[in-house]
Amino acid sequence: MSFTKSIVQFVDDTLIDLGRQFRWTYLPPLMVYVAAGISGLTGIVGIFFIKDYLNLSAAFLAGLGFWAGIPWALKMPLGHLVDLIWSRKNYLVFVGAGLIVLSVIIMYGLIIHTETMASILKVETWFIISALLAPVGYVTQDVVADAMTVEAIPSTDDQGIQYSTQQIKIMHTTMQTLGRFAIIGGFFLVALVNVVMFAGVSALNEAEKIEIYGRIYLYALIIPIVSVSGVFLAMYLKRQRLEKLIKSGVSDQELKKLMTEFVVSTQPNWWILGGSLVFVIFTLGVGILKVPFAQEIVFIGSMLIILFLMKKLIIELPEESRFVIVGTAIIIFVFRAMPGPGPGLGWFEIDVLDFDQQFFSVLSLIASALTLVGIVIFRPFMAKNSIAKIIVILSIVGSILFLPSVGMYYGFHNWTSSLTNGVVDARFIAIVNTALESPLGQVSMIPLLAWIAKNAPAHLKATFFAIFASFTNLALSANALGTKYLNEIFIITRAVKDKVTDAILSTADYSELGLLLIIVTVMTLCIPIVTVWVIQQSKFKTDE
Repeated sequence: MSFTKSIVQFVDDTLIDLGRQFRWTYLPPLMVYVAAGISGLTGIVGIFFIKDYLNLSAAFLAGLGFWAGIPWALKMPLGHLVDLIWSRKNYLVFVGAGLIVLSVIIMYGLIIHTETMASILKVETWFIISALLAPVGYVTQDVVADAMTVEAIPSTDDQGIQYSTQQIKIMHTTMQTLGRFAIIGGFFLVALVNVVMFAGVSALNEAEKIEIYGRIYLYALIIPIVSVSGVFLAMYLKRQRLEKLIKSGVSDQELKKLMTEFVVSTQPNWWILGGSLVFVIFTLGVGILKVPFAQEIVFIGSMLIILFLMKKLIIELPEESRFVIVGTAIIIFVFRAMPGPGPGLGWFEIDVLDFDQQFFSVLSLIASALTLVGIVIFRPFMAKNSIAKIIVILSIVGSILFLPSVGMYYGFHNWTSSLTNGVVDARFIAIVNTALESPLGQVSMIPLLAWIAKNAPAHLKATFFAIFASFTNLALSANALGTKYLNEIFIITRAVKDKVTDAILSTADYSELGLLLIIVTVMTLCIPIVTVWVIQQSKFKTDE
C-alpha cells in the first residue's frame, strides 16, 4: 500500500468512519456528558479564588478532593436504582440538575456577596458545601447517561430489521468513544469561553476581577440546562422512532417488543442496596464525627464494600469473563490512583512563572482540543490493543511528559529562553507539554466501558456500569489521599490575603516542590507498569 493510500485509509478509519457511524439516538446521552464537560467552566476561577482568598493548605485541599470524590461511589445504588426504575430513570437528571444549580449559586454568592455569606457561615464552610454538592449532582446525572448509552444502541433499524452482533459491537465502541468526545468537547467549549472572558484580566483591579469571576458562575447555570435538554430530546427521538416503526408496518406485538427492549424486569439486589446504605451511613458518620484518620477509614471501608458488591455481581458472568474484567479493572484502578503534586504546582506557575487566568484558559483550550483529536486518532489503537499494553504506554509517556514541569522548577526554561532569544520560555514549554500530554487521560477508560456495554447481562447493564465505575473512580480518591500524604511531607504554601480586610494570612514557600515533582514522576512511571506485569502473570491476565 502506498503512503498516500495509507494516509487516506487512516483518515477514513479514524475520522470519516466515526461520522458514518453517528446516530441521532446517541445525542441525548452525549448532551448529558457535554454538561459534565461544561462543568469545567468555573475551574480556573476556583484556582485563583482559592489561592488568593481561602487560607486552606495544599494538604487540606487534596483531602477535600478525597471527600468530593466519594459521591462517585454512589454510582452503586444509583446504578441499581436505574435498573429498577428504567422507564423513569431520566427523572434523576432533574435531581442532579437541582444540586448543580445550588452549588453554583452558593459560589456566586460567595464571590460577589462575601460579607453577607460570611455572616451566616464561614467562607471556607460555604466553599466546602458547594464543593461537595456539585459531585453528587454530576454523579446522579452521569449514572443515567451511562444507562442512556446502552439504550442508544437499538437491536434493529427503523424498519425493524435486526442488526448483526458485529454491528452492535461497533456501535457500542463508537458510542463510548463519542461519550469521552462529548465530555472533552465540553471542556473545549468552556476553555474557549474562558480565553475570551479572561482577556486582559491581569491588568484589572481586584473588584473588576471579582465581577468577572461572578459572571462566569452565572454562565455556569447553562450546565443543568444542557443536561435536562438531553432528557427532553430522548423523549422526542423515542416518539419519532415509534412513528417510523408504525409506518414501516411492524406488527403491534413486535412494536411493543422493540419499544420496550431495554425494559427488563429487575429484582432488587438487597446486597447492593443494603451494602450501599451501610456505605452511606458509614461515610457520613465517620465524616461528621471527625473520627481520626477519617479519610483512610472511609477509603478502606468503601473499597471493601465495593469489592464485596463486585464479587456478588460478576457471578452473573462466565468464569473466563470474570477474570478478564477483574484484571482490567485493577490495571485501570492503579493507573488512575497515582498521586499528583497537588495545588502547589499551580500556585508555583502563578507566582513564579507568572501564568495568568487567560494563559491557563489557553492551556485548557489546547488540551481539550488535542484530546478530542487524540481520542479519534487513538480509537483504532484502542480497538486493536489490550488495556495492559495501553496502560504501559500511557505510563511511560505520562512520566516523560511530566519532566518539563520538573525542569521548569529548577530553571530549565531560563536556559532554553537564553538559547532561543526568549522564544522557548516557560509559556512555550507549558504549551508544548500540554499539547503532547492532553489526550492521555481519557483513553484508558474507553475499553472497559465498551466491554461492559457489550458483555454485561441485559438486566444489569446500569448496575455493571455503576459498580465498576465506582471501583475505578475510587482510584481518584486514592489519588487524592496519596496527594495529601505527599503534601503533608513536602510543605508548600502560597501568599493569601483576607478578601474583606486584605490582611496577609500566609506567605509563599516553594522550596520543597522540586523533590515532590520528582517523586510523582517516578511513581507515575513505575507502579502501573509493575502492576500490569503482575496481572499478566496471573489468571486475571487480560487480552481485552
